[in-house]
Amino acid sequence: MPHFVIDCSQNILNKKTPNEIIQRVYDTAEATGLFEVGDIKVRINPFAYYTIGNTKDDFMHIFANIMEGRSIHEKSDLSKRIVSELTSMFPEVPIISINIRDFEKATYCNKSMVG
Repeated sequence: MPHFVIDCSQNILNKKTPNEIIQRVYDTAEATGLFEVGDIKVRINPFAYYTIGNTKDDFMHIFANIMEGRSIHEKSDLSKRIVSELTSMFPEVPIISINIRDFEKATYCNKSMVG
């Protein structure tokens, strides 16, 4: 269920492969025990055109969308773990961040729920 969408500067993909980055985020999220194994989704959106404080500094920002029901402590721990892992992968990247948003169970729908 959880979706981790990584926005980053295109240059990030010159430092590590997309699969390496995706797998690191996946493994870190899975290690928290908050999600069912095999249910985690991770995607990357590299940007060639952007500005960061009027610079072209490299950046990574993860938008995490998860089903409601986790505590603030659990979500904070998830955020810190992912940022720590990516920081160890990319110590030279000045901006690595994440935010977590909750899906509402009452309004969430996917293909398997319609029929």
